[in-house]
Amino acid sequence: MFDALAAGASGFLLKDVRPEDLVQGVRLVAAGDALLAPSVTRRLIAELAHRPRVSDTRSVDDSLTRRELEVLRLVAEGQSNAEIAASLYLSENTVKTHVTHILDKLGLRDRVHAVIYAYESGIVEPGSRP
Repeated sequence: MFDALAAGASGFLLKDVRPEDLVQGVRLVAAGDALLAPSVTRRLIAELAHRPRVSDTRSVDDSLTRRELEVLRLVAEGQSNAEIAASLYLSENTVKTHVTHILDKLGLRDRVHAVIYAYESGIVEPGSRP
């Protein structure tokens, strides 16, 4: 799973996924979203918690606005655009714009890679909640 994500995969489902969930997953990834099965998300977070942090040559604080950092933290917690919009009192379109800017500024492919980046760079720590 980790090698697939590092190679650019935008999602990962288990082989026992229901057919309708598989179809929905393919549609989500084709639309540019990322998808991980809930049990895979737990394993990913557990693995990232035990890995040493990767030091980025850029300062995250210099490249992302305060709001973008806030959105990235919520994305890393697994919140959807709708959930982020509700908690930050923004429209979903504004959240989508923030996510797009985050991905562009950090040179990331999708939300899955943003989550990995957030944990590896120390923006989010396993078990932490704002």
